[in-house]
Amino acid sequence: MNLPDYSLGADEVPLHEACPIDDGTREALKEEIRMLLRVRDAVLIAHYYVDGDLQDLADETGGFVSDSLEMARFGRDHDAPNIIVAGVRFMGETARILSPEKRVFMPTLESECSLDIGCPPDVFKAFCEEHPERTVVVYANTSVEVKALSDWVVTSSCALEIVEMLDARGEKILWAPDKHLGKYIHTQTGADMVLWSGACVVHEEFKAKGLRGLKALHPEAGVLVHPESPAAVIDIADAVGSTSAILKAARELPHEIFIVGTDRGLFHKLRQQNPGKRFIEAPTAGDGATCRSCAHCPWMAMNELGVLAETLRDEKRLKANEILVDPEVGRRAMLPLTRMLDFQAAR
Repeated sequence: MNLPDYSLGADEVPLHEACPIDDGTREALKEEIRMLLRVRDAVLIAHYYVDGDLQDLADETGGFVSDSLEMARFGRDHDAPNIIVAGVRFMGETARILSPEKRVFMPTLESECSLDIGCPPDVFKAFCEEHPERTVVVYANTSVEVKALSDWVVTSSCALEIVEMLDARGEKILWAPDKHLGKYIHTQTGADMVLWSGACVVHEEFKAKGLRGLKALHPEAGVLVHPESPAAVIDIADAVGSTSAILKAARELPHEIFIVGTDRGLFHKLRQQNPGKRFIEAPTAGDGATCRSCAHCPWMAMNELGVLAETLRDEKRLKANEILVDPEVGRRAMLPLTRMLDFQAAR
């Protein structure tokens, strides 16, 4: 198969700008959501990339803020029968797979992921069938249908170790969907890998030239980068890793200033955990652009206080935003997820 590039173009990415709200409205919405979570017997779990108000609400109401897998695990282990997922659709699906006996809802089902969209299950199935001898390893940022076609599901925090293990066993890898993360893993491990050609619309836009220029302005700054970024950007970094790894590096490295190459939603938690440090967005802008950085996922931005409140208020709207997974597909997707969880538990 002559695999096309499944990175999304600018015309395929939704334009979304959060509606500005004043402090009084913000606090009123937050108090209403607190009450509605109690009424709905629900727990709120939020990704690091969503609005800071939603992250704070999750923390304040006994919920959780983390990356996608830890969100799902928290929801599974929590007593609440209903889980509200502030993030993107594949995160809601992962929560549902791990908690099939619970109901999982999202503020809006329109919140997608470019990596998920860029890996259609039917085309991916044909790609796998062209490489039947390869072990299929897919990133968590994929649909439940793609996960069900895989041998392993990985996150950015464990992908390197799992591929290293598979390579040591002599297995050849079919990797999907993020080509930049795949190239990074291949460079680090030397594993025999065939890569699907997808990319994150946020991380792919970080520019090495702009990053070098910003670093020249702040030579004392540390550079923290997510491995979904292009290789030339990764090469400049002092630390490369998942959202959790970036948070850890910011706490532990001696720098007082950091340039950060990931979604700007993470800056809320970075600043909370490191009040004495300064964080600067890595540039996504090329020559002639009107902004230095536009590093925020438009689908993550759909998770707003007002949208969540409206969904929780209205039973009909809440039901329309429920994550439903075919039980058989969910069962098959759980197999590669369980392999990853067992691998992590054995470390």
